[in-house]
Amino acid sequence: MNFVTLEFATFFLFVLVAGWLLRERGGEYRAFLLVCNLFFYALAGMAFVPLLLAVAVLNWGAVHLMSRFSGQPRKRKGVIALDVALHVALLAFFKYYEFIILGLESLASAAGLDTGILRHALPSMEILFPVGLSFYTFQGLSYAIDHYRCPDEPPRAFLDVLLFVSFFPTILAGPIMRARQFLPQLGHRTWDSRDLQEGFALILSGLFKKVVIASYLSEHIVRDVFESPEFYSSWTILAAVYAYSIQIFCDFSGYSDMAIGVGRLMGFRLPENFRSPYLALNIQDFWRRWHITLSLWLRDYLYIPLGGSRRGNRYLNLIITMALGGLWHGSNIRLLVWGVMHGVGLGVVHAFHELKKRFWPDGFTPSPALHWCGVGASWLLTFHFVSFLWVFFRAEDMERSLEILRRVFVFGQPGEGFPLLVIPAVLIGLALQLFGARLFAAFVDAQERLPWAVQAVVLALVGGFILKMGPDGVMPFIYFQF
Repeated sequence: MNFVTLEFATFFLFVLVAGWLLRERGGEYRAFLLVCNLFFYALAGMAFVPLLLAVAVLNWGAVHLMSRFSGQPRKRKGVIALDVALHVALLAFFKYYEFIILGLESLASAAGLDTGILRHALPSMEILFPVGLSFYTFQGLSYAIDHYRCPDEPPRAFLDVLLFVSFFPTILAGPIMRARQFLPQLGHRTWDSRDLQEGFALILSGLFKKVVIASYLSEHIVRDVFESPEFYSSWTILAAVYAYSIQIFCDFSGYSDMAIGVGRLMGFRLPENFRSPYLALNIQDFWRRWHITLSLWLRDYLYIPLGGSRRGNRYLNLIITMALGGLWHGSNIRLLVWGVMHGVGLGVVHAFHELKKRFWPDGFTPSPALHWCGVGASWLLTFHFVSFLWVFFRAEDMERSLEILRRVFVFGQPGEGFPLLVIPAVLIGLALQLFGARLFAAFVDAQERLPWAVQAVVLALVGGFILKMGPDGVMPFIYFQF
């Protein structure tokens, strides 16, 4: 169920009203929320509800087993290793099944074997990918791994774990929560005037980003150029690269804004997921601002266990972490390239910081002109590094990725142009990085000063205006495919 639909608005209104009536009844509210979560996910695919239940059972069971093996580190380690292995196998089956089968067929063909036998022996490659699987498996795993690391925390009831894994605002595309962020709120949900104002403002913010900016850029330049780059001029290709950078930001941060806003209206505080990422001055800074909950998950549950910066080779650990982060998005070589290159970028930043400590004189302060030149150069380099790597993320295959980059770097290629309104749309997306937080705070402050009836009218007018500016049909959010 897409957030930008009348069906979701109706569903959410029912959840809000019923949830408010049940706010003082802990057990009844939990049961009601569980029904809402499962209903919401079932609309995305009824066949995948057992998979969601399985993830909750696996992690709930792992935590209970580890609590029984208190004082037996080897058994606890075996339980968490099995839990992680089962989740990895689950993700690999749905995400990489086709990739694995094609690889086996290539090996069989190279060995002179009949590939038809392999096709008949294994299930068809036409396997639907369960919506949100990548997100709720990571959430479930974090609950089990955190308990392994902190064995003194008592296990939670199965209903609480299932509520955490299936929470409907986040199940489709995050933010990726930790159990310690969500579970304590089940019994201590709070609302105040500011929470309600910010919740509605976040929903409007997400609507504007998705419906107005992301949808326009997708429809008027990104989709056509990335599907058939050979028909477009170098200027158009370059504009499409910038446009996709803004589109994916507005699309994904728009979803996160709405998810956080929906949670806020329900009395839950969800973690921040974006913090003006295109203001970053290096790749490390970018990943502190972009998809923050995934970045922290990869750091805490992959990079640090690999050794981080303390054991082994820091640069290899970074590349492995980001390569697996790329493969988390899908079983494509281009996504692996995207992840590896981000890992290399992070390694370069770390190496630069080490060299700076060694050769930069203590107490040296550059002149203001030199400082701002450095800031500008760092921003330009980071923004373009990120933007050109998005080409591998968006293009349908490596051939088209390389063709897009070729037509940009071998500049002057002839072809079709692009609508001039693309330029202001991109500039608005960039302006949101600079002024978005201040505009948001100003809107909330202004709303708080108005009577409730006037606030409702303002929200309705702004929401209606945003929807009127968008296309008739709004495409699904980009991250639903992951």
